[in-house]
Amino acid sequence: MQSDIVNDALANIHNAEKSGKYEVVVRPVSRLLENILSIMQNSGYIADFEKVVDGRGDSLRVELSGSINHCGIIKPRFSVRRADYEKWEARYLPAQDFGLLILTTNQGVMHHYAAKEARIGGRLLAYVY
Repeated sequence: MQSDIVNDALANIHNAEKSGKYEVVVRPVSRLLENILSIMQNSGYIADFEKVVDGRGDSLRVELSGSINHCGIIKPRFSVRRADYEKWEARYLPAQDFGLLILTTNQGVMHHYAAKEARIGGRLLAYVY
């Protein structure tokens, strides 16, 4: 039984990446997961993803580019003030300016560099490097 769609999807992506696969199918689908994958695609961590509708329900086919070292979710979803991004980078990312923190804000889901630029805070969702 699945308890967290985003956690299961990122675990499947991480495991497929580590085993050298070029593509993985993620099921079930959520809009939050699609937003996270869109950020990962725009940042170059995955090559492409598309929604596939078949008889068993919706799924996402994710093409991997081989550039993910690690990815995962952050639970509980900590609140981040706009002045505290460095603290959370040090906690979840291996080096400064290496990797992304993905967070949800009142302006949508974005990575922490865009949130720093927009000078807004939010809640942490995931990390990738």
